[in-house]
Amino acid sequence: MKKAIVSLTLLLYIIPAFSQLKPVKIDSLVTVSLPVGYQQKDTLGERVFQGNSMYGYMEVIRSANPVHNPPLKHERDLNNVLKDFIKGIQGQSGGGSAQFVRDTAIGRLKAKVFRLKTNDVSGNIFYRNYVLLYTQEVTYTFQYGFPENRKDLVKDEYNAFVKSIKLSPELNRHDQYLSNAKGLSRNVIIAIGAGAVLIIVIVIILLARRKKRRHRRRHSASH
Repeated sequence: MKKAIVSLTLLLYIIPAFSQLKPVKIDSLVTVSLPVGYQQKDTLGERVFQGNSMYGYMEVIRSANPVHNPPLKHERDLNNVLKDFIKGIQGQSGGGSAQFVRDTAIGRLKAKVFRLKTNDVSGNIFYRNYVLLYTQEVTYTFQYGFPENRKDLVKDEYNAFVKSIKLSPELNRHDQYLSNAKGLSRNVIIAIGAGAVLIIVIVIILLARRKKRRHRRRHSASH
């Protein structure tokens, strides 16, 4: 993903010539509805779809992941990757803040949803609603942006955009990470380690007491 932040200042204040959405194939596995008259840009390893809707701005970025990336093993690895993507988008925004970060499911895949709040040089507030979808080979970034003064108008249009995301039945969780097991969290690992240390201490104390009792019995018997 080379660029997930675009300037919406000019685009959003132009009256859209088209507001109707139509299904668009992002690739052989993913389809989403975009405004009629959307534009497509293809660069090395990246495909970008952009268009003005009635109230906002829609963008979909299909980015090929680096071929040397090792496959993710557990769900926690996927969570870490998505967390890093969110940090990267925040960094590109120049001071934007991620809000309402949550997990969601699209088809059989896990995705991350959040809103990015930004301010332009004039102090105008913009919102960008994101859906991040990661697979081993490709990362999909779905973005719906709008100015604050349209905040109460965009709900239906945004929902139509997000709900139009369709995945091939071929995609499943193994396209995101290899193991069905969630793996142990850091807190669980710490708890297990602390429990093991406690058991070792208890065993040492019991053995010491047992040895002490034997010594006392031997001492009593000798007298």
